This record gives sequence, structure tokens and C-alpha cells, in this order.
Amino acid sequence: MNHLFLHCRAGFEKECAAEITDLAGELGIYGYSKTKDGSAYVVFITQEPNGADLITKQLRFTKLIFARQWFVSAGLIDDLPVADRVTPLLAAAEALPRTSELVIETVDTNEGKELSGLSKKFTAPFEKALKANKVFQPSSHMRLHLVFITGTQAYLGVIPAYNSSPWPTGIARLRLPKEAPSRATLKLEEAWHHFIPAEDWDTRLASGMRAVDLGAAPGGWTWQLVQRGMYVEAVDNGPMDKNLLETGQVLHILTDGFLYEPKKPVHWLVCDIVDKPARVTSMVISWFTKANCREAVFNLKLPMKQRYLEVKKCEERIRTALEKAGFKVEIQFKQLYHDREEVTGHLRVS
Repeated sequence: MNHLFLHCRAGFEKECAAEITDLAGELGIYGYSKTKDGSAYVVFITQEPNGADLITKQLRFTKLIFARQWFVSAGLIDDLPVADRVTPLLAAAEALPRTSELVIETVDTNEGKELSGLSKKFTAPFEKALKANKVFQPSSHMRLHLVFITGTQAYLGVIPAYNSSPWPTGIARLRLPKEAPSRATLKLEEAWHHFIPAEDWDTRLASGMRAVDLGAAPGGWTWQLVQRGMYVEAVDNGPMDKNLLETGQVLHILTDGFLYEPKKPVHWLVCDIVDKPARVTSMVISWFTKANCREAVFNLKLPMKQRYLEVKKCEERIRTALEKAGFKVEIQFKQLYHDREEVTGHLRVS
């Protein structure tokens, strides 16, 4: 199979395509991308007949920045009969490796949402046909993905569950707490889900830890830290949510986040300041080289052009500076569902 289907944020198709082309090239696998502005997906077609399969076997999904979800496919299935879509899709599924579950997705656009009704109605009859024809194999680690592009066009493919997003379309469906001061709170919660394994939450996001939130007002990210039982230095010249201040866990420090340094090292640094990526990168490097924190989540607001290259440049700056300082660096970036014209970074050193 030589088609790799990648979900992404609408408007970031070129970045997603540039990234997969770059990473596949590092593996010696070459091809080209089919993209359409605003479509919220990319199809990367390899020269080798099994090139897409080789990519997913050699490349960790967590390394991808702009792709929300991916799967390997034989290509677009066209001219699906409206009266019977099950038969041709079943035939296509029988030609694929055995899978243990089905995920039917839509692309994250208004046009994709209009197909959600079709997807929901199609799930039960298609699953029934898959089971009747023994396409499902309970012991398989593979997952079957189906994406309707139109009512008569679809991509069908497979991906190992362990090397993909656990969420359909790669979108974490998180509920906005009524008590949270802003919707921005969901960005930090999603970042934790993406970057920190669930089994590590009790040790790496433990009650009693100390954290600094730069650019904190009105307190969306601080609220998440407080909910984990942490004590927070919330740094911002703007007003903080009164209920947060009344918890006794928050110290509001009225100053510029770029100028602030803690009196003692803290466990966590989080930062959602709107500024140039280079300036945020310099600040992150400074915090870690001075051992002011152990772990960080921060956002980079991207320029209008060369967004992928900008992220890679910032990543390389951080890695080079901290490795030169003697640290072992773990760094990842991801454009989360709750991000917009930005990416979220996670950094941990030892």
C-alpha cells in the first residue's frame, strides 16, 4: 500500500505535507503529497508499492507535529453506489490486513461534518458485514479506518493502534469545566494527555508540586495546575480569576512573564504568552539552563509563512543549547486540536 492518509487542521495542509515528505525522505522513502487548501487532510503517495506501510513501521506517530491521525491505504475508493456502499468497501477491507476494530471518521471541515450522519448510519451495517466475513480478528493490533470524502468517495486503511492517536480523527474530546476561567484551559489538559502517559500522571503531575504559569491571566492554565493540587506562581500584569486566588494555591505576581525568575526551582513551567517564537524559545532555554524547572509546556505562535521550518528551527535551538549545557533532552511539538495558529511544545531534561 503506497497511500498514507493524514488528518490535520484545516489551513495547515502544506505544513503537514512538508513534514511527512521530510520525515519520509530521512527514511529513504520518496513520494509526493496531494493536498487541497482547507481540506483538513493530506494524502502522501510513495514511489514504492509498500512505501506507506514502511513509513508507519519505522516512524513513530508521536514525532509528527501537524498530523492529528494517520493510516495506510491503497488509495481513493471512487464511485461508491449510493444504494450499496457496503459491498465495495467490504471487498476493499478483505484485501487489507486483519483488524480488531473499526473507526469511521470525517475530516474536520464543514463539509466533513455534513457527512457525519452518513458515517453514523453506516457504522452498524458495515461492522456487521465485517464480522460476518471474518475481517475482524480479536487478537489483531491493527485498527481499520474509514473516511468518507463525499457520499461516493472514501479512503479505507489500517494502522497499528499503538502507533496512532487513540482518538478518532486525532481529536481529544474534552469537556470545558464550568469553573475554568477560560477555554484556554483545554489546551493544557490536552497537552498533558498527548505528552504524558496516563500511568505517569500521579508522579509527574502530583499534588504538592510547585509551578509557574507565565502569561497566566485570567487563569485557564493555572486552573488546571490547581486542580492537580499544585501551588502556582501566576505571572501576568492582567487580572486573575478571583476564585482561583481564593484557593490559597495561587500567588499572583504582577510583572512581565519574560522578566520573571522564581526564587527557588519549581517542578513545572507553563507558558501561553503571545509573542515571537524566537523570544519564547530563548526564554525556555534560559529557564532550563538555569535549572529553574524540571518540565515545561509552552506554545509557539507561528508566522504566516514557513511555519513548519520555524518550529524545526526552534526545536533545534533548544536541543543544541541544552545538550551543550550537559542535559539529556526530551522534546516534542504538536499542533493540538485546541491550538489555532500555534503549536504546543513539551520539554523535559535529565
